[in-house]
Amino acid sequence: MKQFKCMLICLLFAGSFLSFDTAKKPLRILVFSLTKAFHHSSIPAGVAALQKIGKDNGFEVDTTTDATFFNEKQLKKYAAVVFMSTTGDILNDQQQIAFQGYIHNGGGFVGIHAATDTEHDWPWYNQLVGAYFKKHPKPQEAILNVIDGTHISTMHLPKEWKRFDEWYNFVSIQPDLHVLITIDEKSYTGGMNVDFHPMSWYHDFEGGRAFYTEFGHTDASFLEPLFIQHLTGAIAYAVNKK
Repeated sequence: MKQFKCMLICLLFAGSFLSFDTAKKPLRILVFSLTKAFHHSSIPAGVAALQKIGKDNGFEVDTTTDATFFNEKQLKKYAAVVFMSTTGDILNDQQQIAFQGYIHNGGGFVGIHAATDTEHDWPWYNQLVGAYFKKHPKPQEAILNVIDGTHISTMHLPKEWKRFDEWYNFVSIQPDLHVLITIDEKSYTGGMNVDFHPMSWYHDFEGGRAFYTEFGHTDASFLEPLFIQHLTGAIAYAVNKK
């Protein structure tokens, strides 16, 4: 565990200094949790978990539901922006332009759970986050298949990972994603993506890096050590600008 934590700290800091003006400032991420549609009650637990990840790994975590943070001056402070179960149309035209510029300048993005239920009318965001939420069955236990266990976000996970959550079905899945985890639709009821149902993925995107994980519907998710390490690895990937 100590070796894993050391590796994460090295990843978090090694590349970020290359693209961000952080030589005299601590690494900082922004957690954004504005909702304009369904509001997940687990958002406070998720925000608290990310704050603890920051404390444990030596970086700063700012949190907001204020979309006016999405301007060039504010966004340049952050090595990555995390959308914590955001929903609906949350950014206006000027804020969208600022966010695109942030990614084009090497910014990192991490989407958690309902981040795919966000900005359904903005095609660029679909490309960034990787897919759109369609619908879900009731929360239940299912089997996840870790198809790439070499990534910093999955290297600690078992090949078959059984857990309880709310399982999204997706539409508009983008073709350039590096999928890390899929779900076995035979292990639960209500799956609609049939033979290949991705749950977590990443990709380099238009100068930045984007990571998405479907997990995090329940408060209990953010107390799971395996999931916390998964999130920590997601942030490490997003800010590692080598």
